[in-house]
Amino acid sequence: QVQLVESGGGLVQAGGSLRLSCAASGSDFAITAMGWYRQAPEKQRELVATVTSGGSTNYGDSVKGRFTISRDNAKNTVYLQMNSLKPEDTAVYYCNANARLKVLSWGTENCWGQGTRVTVSS
Repeated sequence: QVQLVESGGGLVQAGGSLRLSCAASGSDFAITAMGWYRQAPEKQRELVATVTSGGSTNYGDSVKGRFTISRDNAKNTVYLQMNSLKPEDTAVYYCNANARLKVLSWGTENCWGQGTRVTVSS
């Protein structure tokens, strides 16, 4: 089983920056894709950004040009650099990972973190 632990959320003024981190831990696993999703109050969870083990990235339209996703494969950690934050970026941000597990004969399990709250004040 894989655990994802996020950090770096908080309160920031509009136009500011935050950096989120998410570290995967466990035993006998290999992470493939990792990403970030967010859920604002009374809205559905939406894609923020994803990155493959090879470094290919994908972004939600609302964050393109402002957010940057990156990962450290050796540390099984994914980062989200958020710049030019807007009040509409306020949400709980969730880390997501696809993990191949030895206990599943190296089958894939999709994992979620518990979320970190980001609040952007106007």
